[in-house]
Amino acid sequence: MFEMIFKKSRLRGPATPGGVRLCRFLRREDGSAAVEFGLVAAPFLAMLFAIMETAMIFFAGQTLETAASDAARLILTGQAQTQGLTQATFKDAVCAKIFGLFDCKDGVYVDVKKYSTFASVDLSKPVDSNGNLKTDFTYQPGGPCEIVVVRLLYQFPVYVSLLGFNLSDMSGGKRLLVATSVFRNEPYQGSCS
Repeated sequence: MFEMIFKKSRLRGPATPGGVRLCRFLRREDGSAAVEFGLVAAPFLAMLFAIMETAMIFFAGQTLETAASDAARLILTGQAQTQGLTQATFKDAVCAKIFGLFDCKDGVYVDVKKYSTFASVDLSKPVDSNGNLKTDFTYQPGGPCEIVVVRLLYQFPVYVSLLGFNLSDMSGGKRLLVATSVFRNEPYQGSCS
């Protein structure tokens, strides 16, 4: 093969040892797979981590929705009112339904409010203009036949924000997960007036 390259070089002009080495280097293909992988690896890994984080956030949101639905049933049926649950004991009941993904004791916020009509229900995000969570939540489970809104809120940390893909909607790189249940309490102490 060397003679063939040397002969071709001679036809074009005198071959130099540097020119022969350059020709050999340009014809080699044994490192091309590593170079191609190096070019594709960064976008592939960024996309893989973004998919995994999106799935984790959706799963966490669904877990929070299930906990909100189960906990709201305590108020809907009047169990929370007749047992005298406070905001702390109601949160303990919520935390009994959530495990694994959340720091329930310090991270989950419970907001329970009663309203006079469904039209007056406020479901806006409790976030200030700086992207911080407003933590002035109340616990008003209401009485029989009253309209109640139960919201569970959690600030989920977002780690992957590559290539313009960013799920955070709060300051500090966090996404606010909100699970809401709106209902009218059952007439657990008789009939509604």
